Amino acid sequence: MAKDKYVAYVSTYTRGDRHGIKIYDVDMEKGRFSGKDQVEISNSSYVTISHNEKFLYSITDFGVESYAILEDGGLEMINFASINGMRGCYVSTDYTDSYLFVAGYHDGKLTVLRLKESGAIGDITDEIFHKGLGSVAERNFRPHINCARMTHDNKYLLVADQGMDHVNVYRFDHRNGKVLLADVIRSEIESAPRHVKISRDGRFIYIIHEWKCYIDVYFYEERKGQPFFEKIQTVTTSSVEKGSPNAASALSFSEDHKYLLTTLAGDNAAVLFSVDEESGKLTEIFSLPVSGDYPKDAILFPNNKFLVSLNHESNEMTFFHVDIKNKTMVMNGPPVQVDVPNCITFHKL
Repeated sequence: MAKDKYVAYVSTYTRGDRHGIKIYDVDMEKGRFSGKDQVEISNSSYVTISHNEKFLYSITDFGVESYAILEDGGLEMINFASINGMRGCYVSTDYTDSYLFVAGYHDGKLTVLRLKESGAIGDITDEIFHKGLGSVAERNFRPHINCARMTHDNKYLLVADQGMDHVNVYRFDHRNGKVLLADVIRSEIESAPRHVKISRDGRFIYIIHEWKCYIDVYFYEERKGQPFFEKIQTVTTSSVEKGSPNAASALSFSEDHKYLLTTLAGDNAAVLFSVDEESGKLTEIFSLPVSGDYPKDAILFPNNKFLVSLNHESNEMTFFHVDIKNKTMVMNGPPVQVDVPNCITFHKL
């Protein structure tokens, strides 16, 4: 029986290196990567794979780029499209791969672009600047959109605004590619909602908060044509005291959606939770160091036996054996050097 093969795509900033996407072959038995290829692109802040798994989309300076995923996992560029604004920090597609959503941290702008069957990025169909004043003059004095992703029923776009401490819920018009505000999920003041993840069945929403280091869990459904959200749990990822350097970063599901992983800058740790798929609630398994500075993203290997951490400030990836039953992770070989990595995603060949 043939074993599943994977590649990993790692997005990076380009400081003296023009290749913002690194491609690695994944050794599922040893829990390691080997370099495969690299793609010339500037400042790839974030990448996402289309739901049909044929295309990869990446942030780049002043816009987005689309790539065809080749049979061996290599990438072939299709086109570039402007977002009519500053460089984005997050990109995702709707569940029909008809539209691309770009979140703008620097200018607080949400951009919607049409996608073609070829994977090419088309025209902008909507663009909205978030407005208002946040609570912290040093950083959160204005909107900072950090994430935009659709609910699984493909009806509502959840847009996390780190500067304004809330998640805007937009009704999405699929025919015209337009958004209309339908609700607001409000977080604690100075909590900074960063990323949103959704359970496999679409019933539960998970929101990670960067500054106060906690995850809110919401039950979601549509009632009488309106989105309904009920908070069912709040779990901390770190004890936050005055002057604490801790800040929550990544949020990722395991491939089987049984586990949810986040990372902490400051403590420089990976925090793993088990997910009760019936209730949606989380239970912490462990919080352990990643042996690097500022783990901006981390992910479990598809077999849940290994973990890789992207350490943004120490310019490296660190690898670990994970034993979920015994609540441990042990370093697995030396770090792999990669300059200012941002995010990682696996792709099954």
